[in-house]
Amino acid sequence: MLLEYLSLFTSAVRLVKHAGHVLVTTGVLLIWQSAWPWTASWVVMTIAVMISSVFFLARAFSPVIRKFHEQKLSREELVQKLHRSVWIYIALLMMMLWFMVAKPDIW
Repeated sequence: MLLEYLSLFTSAVRLVKHAGHVLVTTGVLLIWQSAWPWTASWVVMTIAVMISSVFFLARAFSPVIRKFHEQKLSREELVQKLHRSVWIYIALLMMMLWFMVAKPDIW
């Protein structure tokens, strides 16, 4: 049963990675067509959070999923790591969303 959940989780991570391409493409097009400069604080902060989330996504999920198959750590410990990583990634996405919606003037 756990392997089916793990397969579904892997597919969801893959979907999120590819959805990021759509996010970046539409973001670039919207900034290009709008009056917002690329140096606006909310644009710079959104890009910074997006880059950090890409690195986090690459380091947080795939290595832990590989350890599931290698069975080097206990399943409870690996599930706990995945659970924590999901919430950290959601927080990063919410931060990015806040920058894009609220458009705070930081500098």
